Amino acid sequence: MFWGFRFALVPGPGSRPYLWRGQPRPGSREDLNAPPAESGTRRETVVNLGQPEGPVDERSTQAKLAALRRLLGSMDSALVAFSGGADSAFLAFVASQALGSKAVAVTADSASLARSELRDAAAFATEFGLRHQVVATTELQNEAYVRNSGDRCYFCKNALMQALEAIRAEAGHEAEILVGVNTDDLGDYRPGQQAVRERGGRWPMVEVGLSKAEIRWLSKQLGLPTWDKPAAACLSSRIVYGVPVTPAALLRIEESETALRNLGLAGRVRVRDQGRDLARIEVDPPSFDLVMARRKEIVAALKEAGFVFVTLDLQGYQQGSHNLILQRRPSGQQHDDFGPEKPAVGELRPGDRGR
Repeated sequence: MFWGFRFALVPGPGSRPYLWRGQPRPGSREDLNAPPAESGTRRETVVNLGQPEGPVDERSTQAKLAALRRLLGSMDSALVAFSGGADSAFLAFVASQALGSKAVAVTADSASLARSELRDAAAFATEFGLRHQVVATTELQNEAYVRNSGDRCYFCKNALMQALEAIRAEAGHEAEILVGVNTDDLGDYRPGQQAVRERGGRWPMVEVGLSKAEIRWLSKQLGLPTWDKPAAACLSSRIVYGVPVTPAALLRIEESETALRNLGLAGRVRVRDQGRDLARIEVDPPSFDLVMARRKEIVAALKEAGFVFVTLDLQGYQQGSHNLILQRRPSGQQHDDFGPEKPAVGELRPGDRGR
């Protein structure tokens, strides 16, 4: 039997509270078995913070949810990697519906997880009655992770899988290890997926063919507050490849992003550490006016956090924008070592971004 624990944490600065607006919530514990919507063929476009994610066919999407429930229900027990984002929250919720107490949502905690994300994950688990366990991971003790090469995410996911395997071993029986990957993720550069595959983890949402847009639509139908939650990759993803990942660097980024949100910037907000104490702010272009209106306060806040130079990326928010550096490298060149190589003419090393 798995032993997890539940706890509630009081939302702090920069956290997003989960608020319910009066009426009963579809998919709540009082109505777990209710269908997510009436059957039909209507197509609905899911919009994520102003960026269309594509049309959703309701009947097809509901069929995929039914398939997911059957798949999860066929398992003896499951450990769900639960960061609190839209994908992992949806998977943890449906696993809890299908398996009850035999499903445990596990949040990996380290300096790379923002405290607001940990609070939100705990609040979600408490609200929906999930069995929830927080486990410390040790990726920051791994030099291969700290050096921050292009395959950093591999070592992070490897540490996550090791932690989940330890929980499974302690429980004394073979639970499935489930990770919230969707079909859209398969087209992105994500070396962490290799670590999950190597260690026998499963992607049940990929197995039933669920896309990001479909997961958001289903989450909304089920009353999950994460349906429109912006993507929130780990804090280490904000540090340009080649600049070491340290607890101090992660704290500086977290404090900077919290400050930006406290100054009124909402949605997708990133502070990228380009090395040499240079911060590159990424927000959606409609937020540029607010950035400029509060320019002095933003500069002061980021300098207080420890940056010397503060810049705004005029391209706006780009998911995984540091991966653009990997795309610029000569073909055939390995991505897992930025060390002694000499850059091509006109090419910057990741650590040179602040020069």
